[in-house]
Amino acid sequence: MPRYEFRCRTCASTFEVDRPMSASSDPAACPSGHDDTVKLLTTVGLGGRSGSTPAMAPSGGGGCCGGGCCG
Repeated sequence: MPRYEFRCRTCASTFEVDRPMSASSDPAACPSGHDDTVKLLTTVGLGGRSGSTPAMAPSGGGGCCGGGCCG
């Protein structure tokens, strides 16, 4: 189930809520009971097992900086 991060505008705490995607835009009360919260934009890490080394992109020419035209 997706986890969404919220910030309370009243007490400035950040908290997470697990809920289905169909309820992703529903409001969430902070753990202290305040209702003035906003959903934060979070990035999702995708990849293999925890602790594994991320795969590197292949190197080579192409693109502006790969072609030496960036000054």
